[in-house]
Amino acid sequence: MSEPLAATVRNVERATGAIATASVARMDEALPWFRELPADQRSWVMLVAQAGVQSFVEWLRTHAQPAEVSDEVFDTAPQELARSISLQHTVALVKVTIDVVEEQVPQLAAAGEEQALREAVLRFSREIAFAAARVYARAAETRGAWDARLQALLVDALLRGDTGDVLASRAAALGWINATPVAVAVGRSPGGEVRAVLYGLHRAARRIGVEVLGGVHGDRLIAVLGGAAEPLAATEKLLPGFGEGPVVVGPAVSSLDEAAESARAALAGYRAAPAWPEAPRPVSAVDLLPERALAGDPEARRILRFEVHGALVRAGGELLETLDAFIRAGGVLESTARALFVHPNTVRYRLRRVADVTGLSPLSPRDAYALSIGLTIGRLDQAPSSPPTPAPTLEGENPPVDQVDLPPL
Repeated sequence: MSEPLAATVRNVERATGAIATASVARMDEALPWFRELPADQRSWVMLVAQAGVQSFVEWLRTHAQPAEVSDEVFDTAPQELARSISLQHTVALVKVTIDVVEEQVPQLAAAGEEQALREAVLRFSREIAFAAARVYARAAETRGAWDARLQALLVDALLRGDTGDVLASRAAALGWINATPVAVAVGRSPGGEVRAVLYGLHRAARRIGVEVLGGVHGDRLIAVLGGAAEPLAATEKLLPGFGEGPVVVGPAVSSLDEAAESARAALAGYRAAPAWPEAPRPVSAVDLLPERALAGDPEARRILRFEVHGALVRAGGELLETLDAFIRAGGVLESTARALFVHPNTVRYRLRRVADVTGLSPLSPRDAYALSIGLTIGRLDQAPSSPPTPAPTLEGENPPVDQVDLPPL
């Protein structure tokens, strides 16, 4: 340190407490949001201000050699302060403190050292701003890592089928609002660091006004969407956040408590999606019902059994017979009509009725495939699970030929 600044340093050191007090008073006067802070947070700011002025004194002693202000100036306050006071507000607090110091330069500087002290204050203010930015960057990284972990736990809870308080508490900790409807999308993760993957997903969701929670499980990226009136359309806008391959969207449900149902359907669809290479991207889990059923998904079997075979049985009439004949005829109306001894227009009418009853049109190749699988499942589930037991032979009754012991020839 150059000798002429020694007196100035002593003046600043003696005025440390007064400068901090004056700075906090100015904050209270100039910053409305500061007046609304709880008393404990205001006291933390006071401690930080005192530490900042003391750090300025230490920096002045070595200002002839370029020195970076240590982040320790903010260590006097707990990390919670960085969460309750934003970086923008911190910059405002630093500016107020620097303004107070600049106003007191005539009283603090020794004779002839006013300009040197002003320049030192400006350089120090730059360094303290960088130190604050580093502190907030580390806090953001820590928060990002914690959020990623908490989101992974929430997704785990969904996959296990947990409901109620478990999901609600974890979602609330992540700032989730009760946005409805809720749907789950499953696709391949693009790879890389998990926080970066989730950050890209969140950024894309904010642009379209959708709430999202996500987790990476192995090579799968699982996203919980909230507030999307059309989950399939919303997921299409989030596709850049997924890796290559199919992206399957589960059915929309009314709340996060019921999201496990959507997650199960989406995961089952994702496992079965390779069986439909031409599937759109994204694709609804409902559109993958045939593949899911063939892959052993009991819920898909139940839906197809009820909504295809069961619906046609309940409708009665000739609908089931007509659909069977149409499938056997390879989808040819005239061949179906000849097999049933009816006019082709009658076949057309009955097929329209099948579409009304099941929601699937036999005239669409994809829907016809789903109808065929649904009929097969319905009949299989109605068939006996084991072969009938042979009836016991009554005493005095001749046994069947295949049960008679014949003498060797």
